[in-house]
Amino acid sequence: MKNVDDLIESAAELADRGLSKGEIADELNVSRETASWLVERSDVTTAPSGQPSQRREEGAGGPQDIHVDWSAIGRDSKRMGHVATAMADLLAKHGEDVDLTIGIEKAGGPIATLVARELSTDLGTYTPAKHQWEEGDIEDLGGTFSRNFAGIRDRECYIVDDTITSGTTMRETIEAIRAEGGEPLACVVLADKQGVEELDGVPVYSLLQVISVGKDD
Repeated sequence: MKNVDDLIESAAELADRGLSKGEIADELNVSRETASWLVERSDVTTAPSGQPSQRREEGAGGPQDIHVDWSAIGRDSKRMGHVATAMADLLAKHGEDVDLTIGIEKAGGPIATLVARELSTDLGTYTPAKHQWEEGDIEDLGGTFSRNFAGIRDRECYIVDDTITSGTTMRETIEAIRAEGGEPLACVVLADKQGVEELDGVPVYSLLQVISVGKDD
């Protein structure tokens, strides 16, 4: 994706496929607020043929966010394997007793699978509440652990995702694991857009920290 118009078109396509705004946020690696804004912009009537689109002008003043496109990694299993090795290395300092890695769906699942293989742990997955979110208070929704993968069972574990945008999803996952009696020892992501070092007492590692520098208009 090269510009905002590309993101708007992608948001429109995902909405047409029936994805919730929370799922669109996950697919495009943006915040829920940004996903809502993109979907709203996609509803703007395009200009007649031969005239420039008005989306960018009408979309001015949108939310402050950073889009992270890591598809060059995600579409190649070999590249994914190398990245997972680096992410596993960030977690390895916590010792060899951890035997469970939790991937946050959707994008965190495949990465967690490779990280779990590197660390020789079991694999679990968590689907966050935002996948059900359209509008309103996300606190009214709940996430779920898949029964097709390993359970928490009072175990220590690692958490893996692709990006941190606000930290809400990672914090939710930490709370969900603790509610099941487990204890997350560390989290790791490809890219962190907030510069988070810890959440609820759990250290957070990232391969990249992507920080916006500049003053608001």
